[in-house]
Amino acid sequence: MKPLFQTDLPDLKLHSRGKVRDIYDLGDSFLIISTDRLSAFDVVMNDPIPFKGIVLNQITKFWLRFTSEIVENHLITDDFDHYPELCRKYEEQLLHRSMIVRKVKIIPLECIIRGYISGSGWNDYKRTGRICGIQLPDGLIENSKLENPLFTPSTKAEIGKHDENIEIDKGRELIGTELFDQLAAVSKSIYAKCSEYSATKGIIIADTKLEFGLDENGKLILADEVLTPDSSRFWPADKYLPGSTQESFDKQFVRDYLLNIGFNKQPPPPVIPAEIIQKTSEKYIRAFEILTGERLIK
Repeated sequence: MKPLFQTDLPDLKLHSRGKVRDIYDLGDSFLIISTDRLSAFDVVMNDPIPFKGIVLNQITKFWLRFTSEIVENHLITDDFDHYPELCRKYEEQLLHRSMIVRKVKIIPLECIIRGYISGSGWNDYKRTGRICGIQLPDGLIENSKLENPLFTPSTKAEIGKHDENIEIDKGRELIGTELFDQLAAVSKSIYAKCSEYSATKGIIIADTKLEFGLDENGKLILADEVLTPDSSRFWPADKYLPGSTQESFDKQFVRDYLLNIGFNKQPPPPVIPAEIIQKTSEKYIRAFEILTGERLIK
């Protein structure tokens, strides 16, 4: 199967193209297609990762159903047989990598839950002793487990721009205290349930990023991708060692390569070698199959 870098559905109304997803407006719903594009450091690489979009779509569907008792979500169907007639001619671009979802008003915050101190959170801690204004104990080491998971919001950036961690007070100011506290509580509940489950599969979910929207009645709705290798850090539990670089089943593998070659985190992106592309694809597929117990439908 040829990787899909960008969709071409001329009979449908394009709503937007994100870093990874192409969204089409079906009138009363959206069609979301997960492409094989890869974004690292908020820069879209020119080299697609085979089967990546299929993994993102199918693992999101798995987690949406797994967390449905905690919060409603936007999924209507991912069954191609139930798609509108206009979509049928585009089966090659849509099958296994798309879903039809409810339209919701997206809340302008990335809801990040950190169970371990890593990535930008570690960088903030080294500099200030805090993450998003939350004071942490002295002496923590990189990738160590936090006593309690932290809700650390960030801004939602446009393509080519960087998300930025913001302090808790700033988050409350942006969307209101009541909604902010609801997001924090729901995000922590999702992380707790899913990380407990993943532990039984031998995978640590170090952190994850969630997005939510509001429906026409103001009800909170889980949206976009959920606990994918794009939005989460997945570490094999049997190889976990705090204070060192972790093996992973996510795009940190590509980030590490880019850091090693001195990428300045600005466009244009470098060429990704074939072996890095292949290993990344294998890691994504492996994460899906370990967590779901299913074979990836390609």
